[in-house]
Amino acid sequence: MNRTLDRMVGTTFTGIFVLTVLALPVVWIIGDLSERFNTYLDREEPLTMAEIGLGYLFQYPHFAVYSAPLAGMIAAVFTVQSMTTHREIMAAKSGGISFHRLIVPVWLMGAVMTAGAFFLDTVVPSANRRAAEVLGEREARREWRSNFVHQTENDEVLTVGQLYVSTGAMSDGVLMESRDAGGTLRHVWSAQADWSAETGWTFLEGYFRLVRPGGEEAAYAFDRYRPLRFAVTPEELLEEPREDEEMSYQELGRHAAVVERSGGDPRGLLVKQHQKLSIPAATLIIVIFGAPLATTVKKGGAAFGVGASLGSTLLYMILMRFFGAVGVTGVLSPFWAAWAPNVLFLATGVILQARVRT
Repeated sequence: MNRTLDRMVGTTFTGIFVLTVLALPVVWIIGDLSERFNTYLDREEPLTMAEIGLGYLFQYPHFAVYSAPLAGMIAAVFTVQSMTTHREIMAAKSGGISFHRLIVPVWLMGAVMTAGAFFLDTVVPSANRRAAEVLGEREARREWRSNFVHQTENDEVLTVGQLYVSTGAMSDGVLMESRDAGGTLRHVWSAQADWSAETGWTFLEGYFRLVRPGGEEAAYAFDRYRPLRFAVTPEELLEEPREDEEMSYQELGRHAAVVERSGGDPRGLLVKQHQKLSIPAATLIIVIFGAPLATTVKKGGAAFGVGASLGSTLLYMILMRFFGAVGVTGVLSPFWAAWAPNVLFLATGVILQARVRT
């Protein structure tokens, strides 16, 4: 009996969730397209309908991740509210099955859908970058870069004349500057540097210059030199500044560290970094919140389900934006700015669960 009931509850929840999470991004896309459509057509080289469609296809994972909490809320509310309306919950209680036991499949499937949202979020940055290229909002990825400066995580500053990713080479002068813990300044200049996945960068035909804190200098010529700490790949050197939505969790952290080392304020980036985890996690938390909420009104039908789902999700989005803004000002740490809405909804969900008559 329990297995049959579990299967019914889990299947109902999963079906509603999947249909909703597939449909909601279309609504987001239509709304975004209505604002940008004229812009795409009024360019010197207007985008074709195929290019516009392909661009939004690449953005689909991004919209799906943001839709997952609302889909979880709708699925939980409609699953439980339907059983409440048709007195299935009352029948289950009469058979000795408590409400908490009855909705275990909802929690389990909510956890599975949350894991899916985390996985989908890992492909969002690359998909958004590709969408920006297709829609003409960013130049297509090049295989070379010239006359640029790059600062590494180890505070090494690299000045490069030409970089060629396909051949893994830097030419037209390469200068690397760094300072060790004792204050000694190091200059490495070479005409060319070659990249190998096994050995890293090798600087060719250059000189190595040391400037110690007391002003003493020493210089050495070399034919080949391999810096041990310099492990940046040609692809990483090619990257230009990205939008926040085009960076992964790790990339946001690294970019925030660079901004902080440069004297900037990294709090906005750190809030975005923590939201990369808190937003997918909200799928399960809102499911926990929504399941007991659906039992509070026995007669409301679809109108109640839609209203409760949209209202609760809208409240979550408002709280997310509010606490995100508070985190940027420094009143809250970036971690708590990202996770505060989840904590509030989880606490409310636990209280609602405890108050449900089992």
